[in-house]
Amino acid sequence: MIEIELDGKKVEVVEGSMVMHAAEKAGTYIPHFCYHKKLSIAANCRMCLVDIEKAPKPMPACATPVTQGMVVRTKSEKAIKAQQSVMEFLLINHPLDCPICDQGGECQLQDLAVGYGGSTSRYAEEKRVVFHKDVGPLVSMEEMSRCIHCTRCVRFGQEVAGVMELGMSHRGEHAEIETFVGQTVDSELSGNMIDLCPVGALTSKPFRYSARTWELSRRKSISPHDSTGANLIVQVKGQRVMRVVPLENEAVNECWIADRDRFSYEALNSDERLTAPMLKQGGVWKTVDWQTALEYVANGLRQVGTEHGAHSIGLLASPHCTLEELHLAVALMKGLGSPNIDSRLRQAEFTPAKGVRFLGTSIASLSELQRVFVIGSNLRKDHPLFAQRIRQAVRKGCVVSSLEDRAMDWAMPVANTLRADSSVWVQALADVAAAIAAEKGVVSPVAGTLKDSAKAIARSLLSGERKAVLLGNAAAHHAKASSLLALANWIGSQTGATVGYLTEAANTVGAQLAGVVPGPNGLNAGQMLGGGLKAMVLLGCEPEFDSAAGAQARTALGAADMVVSLSPFKANMDFADVMLPIAPFTETSGSFVNAEARLQSFHAVVQPLAETRPGWKVLRVLANLLNLADFGFDSSQEVLRAVPGVQVLPAGTVVLADRLSNATQATIDLSPANSKPAVAGIYQLDGVVRRAASLQMTSDARHSDEPQEVVA
Repeated sequence: MIEIELDGKKVEVVEGSMVMHAAEKAGTYIPHFCYHKKLSIAANCRMCLVDIEKAPKPMPACATPVTQGMVVRTKSEKAIKAQQSVMEFLLINHPLDCPICDQGGECQLQDLAVGYGGSTSRYAEEKRVVFHKDVGPLVSMEEMSRCIHCTRCVRFGQEVAGVMELGMSHRGEHAEIETFVGQTVDSELSGNMIDLCPVGALTSKPFRYSARTWELSRRKSISPHDSTGANLIVQVKGQRVMRVVPLENEAVNECWIADRDRFSYEALNSDERLTAPMLKQGGVWKTVDWQTALEYVANGLRQVGTEHGAHSIGLLASPHCTLEELHLAVALMKGLGSPNIDSRLRQAEFTPAKGVRFLGTSIASLSELQRVFVIGSNLRKDHPLFAQRIRQAVRKGCVVSSLEDRAMDWAMPVANTLRADSSVWVQALADVAAAIAAEKGVVSPVAGTLKDSAKAIARSLLSGERKAVLLGNAAAHHAKASSLLALANWIGSQTGATVGYLTEAANTVGAQLAGVVPGPNGLNAGQMLGGGLKAMVLLGCEPEFDSAAGAQARTALGAADMVVSLSPFKANMDFADVMLPIAPFTETSGSFVNAEARLQSFHAVVQPLAETRPGWKVLRVLANLLNLADFGFDSSQEVLRAVPGVQVLPAGTVVLADRLSNATQATIDLSPANSKPAVAGIYQLDGVVRRAASLQMTSDARHSDEPQEVVA
């Protein structure tokens, strides 16, 4: 540790730290633009100039290392004059368009100009003009004359997103931030550049000119998409969601969110929203009141149960539903006497698991891994925030290995790649196990071939300290998923690596905790979508797009006597008989359990749209109409307390029972799989992102079904 004097106070900081770090520790604010705690130091803007004793001129706090006994003054006349001079330079070419700038009211330049800017400028020359650029549907570069060349966006692309999509061309007053040869910005994390921009040069294209920042209320929420559980701030005007930005949580999403977390809100305000209950009568949809719709559903389920037995009723629930909705769905089916319930919509194998499958480690620990073996995941597109954490680890020396079925651009160095058709992934993993066994001189669990690629992965996993074997969406949905898990566990035990699933959806782990799996002699999702059931309840899902059955689900569900769709959208209209509008995540309270089994609860940020109602309330009232016991819940918090394995302590802390386990007793089957894993594209994951107009115009959405070749 090194001790320095900062504005008369003694501050101890780690050797190698910069003056800016010491100021942060001391709680002293130094004005800056280019410095950001998550990015490398550029020292471009010079706004952080400070007075350092014995230095001949003011020095940039962000790029000046501390030395023992250093004396720093951040508010001396010398420092203030230097900062005021820099501000005068920054404003030479800045346009005077604050009244129409989307950044107005939350602009760093605007704020600091109040404290460090002059009332007049000595520069009367004509301001430069930078031509606007179209870089895609998400990020607006219409007013690049505002750019102050801090290069935060450039460094973000290089260091966090892994793709340098923006760079600075030319020099002096002709310098511009732009894409290479007119390309678009296609990173799945591109929206974070908007947050990083300290001026109004990069703004949100969907939000552009729709509201002023001081008109917006800010409310906390949780992302309903992938299993990161990213913390969000949802910005609301009236009862309409206008913008979504990250809420910093270092243990989960740091200060970043993926583009689908940021821009999917467009679907909440789309024409696709279902605003009132509807019944299909004579092939025509008619709007009805809630009482009529719920009584129709209750009478229909009761009649099907009487005529064909409770086993003829099934329920499919989306793993994007809240924990409370899933718990009540399980209780509803038990009350009806039906064991047919499932949330594993895209899985091909349904071997019962004794424990709840999860990440096997903490999300934060992904940034510190030294070795990682990813099995069956297009990591960058399936889990963008997990990918950026592993990208951080790679920058510190982590060695990444993968088992995949096609070439993919990971936006990070992948040292060892084992490429094989998904049908023979078990054999490919067996080869890695055999190579590890040969290196250690132990017996391999199954026969394998000592291929060079398998040997390289084996040597990698046998070195280093902090290691993980991670099974992706394709591995979880594989027809031989249990064999892959058994081999992964053996590899983990032999190499000292943790083993876990990246888990697909916001509540994949929560669905397991709630017990959304078939009861004794119950049908799984694949069997239910194979046809034969007389009544089906669809909770938040669209089987045609959300299940491995795909288009075949339409035929199977079309043959049922009654199909009830509970969704925020006009979904399943071709085969449903009843559509009940349930609230999306912004209009209901609830809880999600992310990949590391962190339970995060949230409140509604706006009132339900029109006749929309929270899903847990709809299920509760439906159960009451069916005269089922133990459904007297008055709040989602009461439902949460009733979930098995969840304990809500008086202080509000939520404790999950010790049910997490990735262990398996499955035998390893080396025969080829007879089907390919069903994996959703990045912007096809759920009904919300599928209806977000701007996301559907991105390159990823347009080419979601095409193989992603590695960019050289």
